[in-house]
Amino acid sequence: MKINGLKIVIQKLLLFPLLIFGLISSCSPAFDRQISNSKRNSQSVKLIVSAAASMQDVLKEIRGLYLEQYPHADLTFNFGSSGSLQHQIEQGAPVDIFISAAPQQMNDLAAKELLIGETRQDLVENHLVLIVPEDDKSTVDFNGLTKKSIERVALGEPNSVPAGKYAQEILTNLNLAKQIESKIVYGKDVRQVLNYVATGNIDAGIVYRTDTVNTKKVRVVSTASSADHSPIVYPVAALKNSQHPQAAKQMLKFFFTPQAQAVFRKHGFVSGKDRQNADRIDERNRQLAISKH
Repeated sequence: MKINGLKIVIQKLLLFPLLIFGLISSCSPAFDRQISNSKRNSQSVKLIVSAAASMQDVLKEIRGLYLEQYPHADLTFNFGSSGSLQHQIEQGAPVDIFISAAPQQMNDLAAKELLIGETRQDLVENHLVLIVPEDDKSTVDFNGLTKKSIERVALGEPNSVPAGKYAQEILTNLNLAKQIESKIVYGKDVRQVLNYVATGNIDAGIVYRTDTVNTKKVRVVSTASSADHSPIVYPVAALKNSQHPQAAKQMLKFFFTPQAQAVFRKHGFVSGKDRQNADRIDERNRQLAISKH
């Protein structure tokens, strides 16, 4: 009897590991799914953002804020003139988000059905300013560009650089375009124009106000009137060929959060809400002026 009882105990001990193995095997698909999901959640989603050169400083700061909230994101920025970036996208460059310094480039991409249409929004606005090297203490405004002391004036290439197009509009509206035509030196993007003046190689240049915020090497001597150029609007949109459209939409949404908009303002950009408030104030002042008469 003792021998038989011992046999039964041994058999049960031998069967126990088999039972455990069977349970693990039957549950392994669930475990595999959990491991797979965990790996997927830890993997980074790579987003490529093509943005106008004037966005370099502000987007680098916003990148830090975004990664604090979405630490698994992998962001790559491609900066350049809006026209050059547009052509890259048209040629099939792998871009998830495009930020242009003017509506025209975005309009062209929309016409070719390369955008996720419902994602297009106006992100921020900007101003154009006239700059001189920091050690140049002369006082000059746009009309002063005709002076002999101003030998060369830098602008962005109007056909591909929105800042250059806006600058050309200013010079045309002020009847200066023909007068200073021989002085003009074109830059491939607005940052090159800024560098021309910052290094003292060019006497004056026309750039965005935001380009001057983080440098002490240039001095702003005049701000262009908005009446002398088209509205400087930066539209943003996700691209149809994006490999991660949902992640792209998530980042677009982040651009309009209070913390991101605060960074845009810090760097000198004007948000749509700020512009609306300014327009309301202007209209109220206009109405008050009319009522006084």
